[in-house]
Amino acid sequence: MSPASPSHPTDLLGRPLRNLRVSVTDRCNLRCRYCMPESEYVWLPRASILTFEEMDRVAGVFAGLGVAKVRLTGGEPLLRHDLATLVALLARHADIGDLALTTNGVLLERQAAALRDAGLRRVTVSLDTLRPERMREFARSARHTDVVAGIDAARAAGFSSLKLNTVIIRGYNEDEVLDLMEFARGRGAEPRFIEYMDVGGATGWSMDQVVSQREILEVVARRYGPVEPLREGQWAPAERFALRDGTVFGVIASTTAPFCRTCDRARLTADGTFLLCLYGEEGVDLRQLLRGGATDAEISAAIAAAWRARADRGAEERAGLSERGVLHRIESLRADPRREMHTRGG
Repeated sequence: MSPASPSHPTDLLGRPLRNLRVSVTDRCNLRCRYCMPESEYVWLPRASILTFEEMDRVAGVFAGLGVAKVRLTGGEPLLRHDLATLVALLARHADIGDLALTTNGVLLERQAAALRDAGLRRVTVSLDTLRPERMREFARSARHTDVVAGIDAARAAGFSSLKLNTVIIRGYNEDEVLDLMEFARGRGAEPRFIEYMDVGGATGWSMDQVVSQREILEVVARRYGPVEPLREGQWAPAERFALRDGTVFGVIASTTAPFCRTCDRARLTADGTFLLCLYGEEGVDLRQLLRGGATDAEISAAIAAAWRARADRGAEERAGLSERGVLHRIESLRADPRREMHTRGG
């Protein structure tokens, strides 16, 4: 369904709306320390979760406002039954030229080919360690072999891009930067190292656990020699670098060098809440509009109005705090599950 489109909106800082992350579920099959460390969570009511048809309709409205990139996230998106059906729906939108998925890879081996056939173009797999015993301790899962098999299946499926995301945490995996680099290079994937962020709250985040971009680059340079920054478009969250042999890798320095001023990303939770910032407290309830009989033009107007009023700089504001601790206490998270990282799509 094609919306009647107003002009492409920009927010109060001149940021365009071009990138949409769609969380298809708040459930996950891992319990990683930086995202979902608790045993029990308050889940979104199943009746509130958007159907594939509703997600497709909303994505079409966003496309009419200038969104050309859509990324499917979770929780763990591959827990959503028959995800290839949603991919096929989204792939029909001519204005959405970049359709991607972020996954923990546990279920990817069985689904990679079907997702590629349905129109998925890019895949990012989270891989925080090459050591199965560390995954068991950190994510409470013994399925490390399945993650590696999923990565290999994604490569075999022929996606246009395969990236491996690693959150680097001091005292956990900072000693694996070079091993992960070699693992990615050996599989034709691009490694991306991510600074540990203080989203959520149950994670027990503290600044002393953050391994900065500067430290990561120093480790890489000691092994491989000079690292050259690639001068690319300013809107990507990862700053990309090249080694002398042409190998490219990325670092997302969202904690020590926030990129809020160039953030063009919106987020849609699995229950239809439109969020303007990963740290944002408030959102726009698009599910109510969808199920209340609103037209595409009315939904488009609500999205555009919210984006034009946007002034969020969540990561920059957090970086400016004199005392920086967890974002939310556990009680606050349980009172409102939309504050959880896994609900917001990361």
